[in-house]
Amino acid sequence: MTADQFRRLAVGLPGVSERSHMGHPDFRVGGKIFATLGAPDDAWGMVKLTPEQQQRFVHDEPKVFVPVKGAWGKQGCTNVCLKPATKAILSSAMVAAWRNLAPEDLAEEFGS
Repeated sequence: MTADQFRRLAVGLPGVSERSHMGHPDFRVGGKIFATLGAPDDAWGMVKLTPEQQQRFVHDEPKVFVPVKGAWGKQGCTNVCLKPATKAILSSAMVAAWRNLAPEDLAEEFGS
């Protein structure tokens, strides 16, 4: 997975806009950040999961998903190591993060 592939997955979801937050590209739905690139460095991305989702993804793919350090990680923010990630692995986490923050009508329109 490259940063460009991560970006394409994020912006390919309905209602997503790319902006910047603290010098890093971020991806928003309904004005809320659900994913970022480049933190802590260019080898990483982040998806905003629930703590339960985070636990499952970290358990299933520990070389790809790592909880963000500190309070953000305890809330579900999860780093994505880009190099070992594949589209198949990241897609479900990206959609979960998007769905967590998407407006209800948009999420319903996208399907289950």
